[in-house]
Amino acid sequence: MLTLRPESFMTQRAYIYLMLTTLFWGANAVAGKLAVGVISPMLLTTMRWSLAVILLVSFAWPQIRRDMPAIRKHWPVLAALGAAGFAAFNITLYSALEYTSAINVVIMQAGMPLVIFLANLLIFRVAITGGQVLGFILTVAGVMTVASGGSIEQLLSLTLNRGDAIMLVAVLVYGGYTVALRYRPVMHWQSMMAVMATAAIVASIPFTIWEIAVGRVVWPGLEGLAIVAYTAIFPSLISQVLFIQANGMIGSNRAGLFVNLVPIFGTILSVLVLRETLHVFHIVALVLVMGGIWLAERVKRAE
Repeated sequence: MLTLRPESFMTQRAYIYLMLTTLFWGANAVAGKLAVGVISPMLLTTMRWSLAVILLVSFAWPQIRRDMPAIRKHWPVLAALGAAGFAAFNITLYSALEYTSAINVVIMQAGMPLVIFLANLLIFRVAITGGQVLGFILTVAGVMTVASGGSIEQLLSLTLNRGDAIMLVAVLVYGGYTVALRYRPVMHWQSMMAVMATAAIVASIPFTIWEIAVGRVVWPGLEGLAIVAYTAIFPSLISQVLFIQANGMIGSNRAGLFVNLVPIFGTILSVLVLRETLHVFHIVALVLVMGGIWLAERVKRAE
């Protein structure tokens, strides 16, 4: 009878956690596309994080109370991170999906390491290698292939689909948020996420009020409420818990590599669930983006 060593069992469990995490994250764009005409982007963001906070506080309140002194000290930093990474990113992502395909969004989303790469180079003067530069160029080429629809003429004329342009803003926002995470305080993840998600609610409310004022709000029915529930429970909470658990099992370096599965799962789900068409330029772009990220990370690990 074959018996697994504890280390092997732990690794396999971590891989399952990470596969589920990236599947749920990849499906967030699909949920956002399903939300078009069912619930408006600003309202979806506000309701998503409101439900997430209610669920989180229901089991994390003892930990939050213990961390209250640190929360009071560091709340401005946490609020800024939540407003950017949780509110602004999702508002722009869900808004982009009103004008472009979920496939475009998930492939462009994979270009976030570009922003991190540039920020580390320009702001923090982190040394880079030739391999990382090549990886950067490949990833840029992949993102531009999606943004131009595979058309050289459209690329040269700098003509972008409105949704793709909004998604580029989302990529910049989340990339900047990721870089800014280096300034996050040392605190239990439950408390940190509760404060950041609360900040996301506060930051998104003015946009929802604007959406109502200009007559663009779409109030949710049962389908819209189901989308709110999915985005609050799976990409927001369960994925976060599973990713943190997996990090503790196999380390952040190995766990971080699984994030590259998000555009793959997102693309597959877009075709299966949304019946979107996978064009040749999508495949080329995905290969370029994933190849660029793989090359940059391989060089980084070899150092």
